[in-house]
Amino acid sequence: MSIFYAIFITLDLLRQYLTGRQVTVLSKQFIYYSEGFPQIRLAPDVMVIFNVEPGERDNYKLWEEGEVPSVIFEMTSWANRGYNLEFKKVIYGQLEVEEYWVFDPKGECIPEKLQVYRLNKQLVYEPIADNYSTVLELRLAVEDKLIAFYRGDTGERLLMPDELRVAWQQERDRAEALAAQLRGLGVETEA
Repeated sequence: MSIFYAIFITLDLLRQYLTGRQVTVLSKQFIYYSEGFPQIRLAPDVMVIFNVEPGERDNYKLWEEGEVPSVIFEMTSWANRGYNLEFKKVIYGQLEVEEYWVFDPKGECIPEKLQVYRLNKQLVYEPIADNYSTVLELRLAVEDKLIAFYRGDTGERLLMPDELRVAWQQERDRAEALAAQLRGLGVETEA
């Protein structure tokens, strides 16, 4: 599986999970963090920003939005490992991004495939071993070449897009079968 697929799945799962909250989840959008210097920017693979209007943006300007991303995910590989594990990590720490997740789907430069860093009170990232996002209230685990997300309150795994479609279709089929049974008993149902 490609890095782009891992980005897409992470984006989709987080958007699904955070629906209805005052949060936006963006992918591969420039984040501008130095007003007046448009060349100073980064494009995180996936970023979660709380306390902002949900929805897409052409870019994200910190001085206009007023909120720093709370969580950033970078998918890394041998080709961009230094940029993700060193340069971006320093910048995100300076911006005070609470959690920084680095995922290596192929295990090329991170043998365990997933590393998480949480900002401490001294504004320095510390590695976290339990793979639990206190910001998102999710536990993350590597499953094959993707990140799986588990709810902190129930332990339930968030469904992947394909699994969600299957579950939706099964529920629809069940509802249609129940409606047919009720019609067979002479009970009117809504269309």
